[in-house]
Amino acid sequence: MKTALKNFKIRAIALSTGSVTRSYIEDGLAQGIPQIKLERISQTIGLNIRKTALNNITALDLCEDASRRLLRQLDLDVSSVDAIIFVTQTPDYAQPNNASLLHGRLGLSQDTMAYDISMGCSGWVYGLHQAALLCAHGGLGRVLLCAGDTLSRTTHKLDQSINPLFGDAGSATLIERSGAEDTMYFMFGTDGSMSSAIKVPAGGSREPLTSKSKEELKDKFGNITTQENLQMNGADVFNFTLRDVPQAIQAVLTHANYKVSEVDALVLHQANKYIVQLIGQKTGFNPQQVPNAVFEKFGNQSSASIPCVLIDSLGEALTKKAVKVVGCGFGVGLSWAAFAGEIGPVTVCPIQPYPQTP
Repeated sequence: MKTALKNFKIRAIALSTGSVTRSYIEDGLAQGIPQIKLERISQTIGLNIRKTALNNITALDLCEDASRRLLRQLDLDVSSVDAIIFVTQTPDYAQPNNASLLHGRLGLSQDTMAYDISMGCSGWVYGLHQAALLCAHGGLGRVLLCAGDTLSRTTHKLDQSINPLFGDAGSATLIERSGAEDTMYFMFGTDGSMSSAIKVPAGGSREPLTSKSKEELKDKFGNITTQENLQMNGADVFNFTLRDVPQAIQAVLTHANYKVSEVDALVLHQANKYIVQLIGQKTGFNPQQVPNAVFEKFGNQSSASIPCVLIDSLGEALTKKAVKVVGCGFGVGLSWAAFAGEIGPVTVCPIQPYPQTP
């Protein structure tokens, strides 16, 4: 699916990470993994440190902190927010949704729309498109888009295949109706036949939590998981990423009539550093156009990773001028979502851990 929207802009972005710093090397050594193996993997895919949340901190808390800092920096009255969209796969409860909970915490007007989108790594782009629709065609003036997850606690600590990958973060992006003619182009796709490649099998209505779902299972590599943990078929996900994501990026470039040489940055979901570099190469971008430092600083942040790249790698430029950006999120579903357009100038709030240490 492709679409194009105008009459909206991104006004501000903020992101809050977990407050716990985890070292891949140190964690691996504590589990008895040889240092030479850890260093080889670290160098290959960029595993270094990640920021995870305290046990009592959720994606809702992280997004609330990012939202409050964003609204405070803009000096905006909360009554001016017309809608909240909350993108997450780790909500506080099955019911009510996170958007309604955040609505109550922020004290927004009862006229404010609030709903969740259950998406993972492609979710920020989905949320941006929804917010843009509400502003461009729904008559709303301001939409607060929150996107974040605490995926680090969904994995089994002894599953070395995926546990070291994930960090926790929550983002807040303010989208406004602008009246401008600048267009942003979108491209979406789904391969539901591959949906089992990334999954948490138990915990929903199809497979409720039971004593059996807690039983530990060991694979041939010694990784341990349960049916209640996040599971990923690494080979299937890798093949999907290198097959479908470059095609989506090429399609959105064509849709926007952009040449690679005209683009200031290719902003990708930070699955890991190696994958980001490969996608950049396969789509013809030079390394300087493809920020890839976020993963080794924060880990895989799911739907928060694209706003993290915008702040961490492009923040200084975005505060001063319009930057021509092509981006793509990809993952659970399996799904992908690409966009192309100019972003900026925007207000960029510094990345901060939550809660901050005294």
